[in-house]
This record gives sequence, C-alpha cells and structure tokens, in this order.
Amino acid sequence: MARIKGATMTHKRRTKTLKLAKGYYGSKSKHFKMAKQAVMKSGNYAFIGRKLKKREFRTLWIARINSAVRPLGMNYSTFMNGLSKAGVALNRKMLSEMAIHDPKSFENLVATAKAAL
Repeated sequence: MARIKGATMTHKRRTKTLKLAKGYYGSKSKHFKMAKQAVMKSGNYAFIGRKLKKREFRTLWIARINSAVRPLGMNYSTFMNGLSKAGVALNRKMLSEMAIHDPKSFENLVATAKAAL
C-alpha cells in the first residue's frame, strides 16, 4: 500500500492560520509558529470579550434607565420593583430604548410603577 504524505494538509492548516493572523504586527503575521500563538491568544480574547460584552451592555442599560427615572422622582431599584409588582414584563434593553426614543410612554411606565408601590 502506498504511503500517505501529509504535505497538503499541513500546507492547508498553515495557510488557514496565517490567513487568520493577517494584519498582525511583524512576524506574527509572517511566521507560522508566531502566528499560531497569536491566533490562539486572540481567540481567547475574543471568547472572553463575548462574555464581557453582555455584562457591559446590561450595565449601560441600567445606567440609562436610572438617569431617565431620576428626574421623575424615583431611582432604578424602586422603579424596577414597581414594574414587577405592576406585572410589566419589559427587559432592560427595551426600557433603555424607550427612555431614549419615546419619553412619553416611559413617563407612563414610571407612573404605573409608582401606582403599584
């Protein structure tokens, strides 16, 4: 039986890694050994970043809601408590978008939350 050589797959694998490392500084984009390490590290950063993104957006939404509710005589925690007692099931993302783009309906929500407390 003929011997199977691995040159084509090795070349393919190296090309794929170097393509992912395109644009990296210096030899990280040219040499396979350096590129492999850089791509692995950047993959880890990307994985962590996808988790952090969710936290950061939730923090942003809460800050937006809080700053929109304060002039109306409430704070964030009492507003959310009032909404839950009133049975309003809106997520923080939608509440923050309402606070920015539709202040009138947001004021109605605040009034609903105040009435429920």
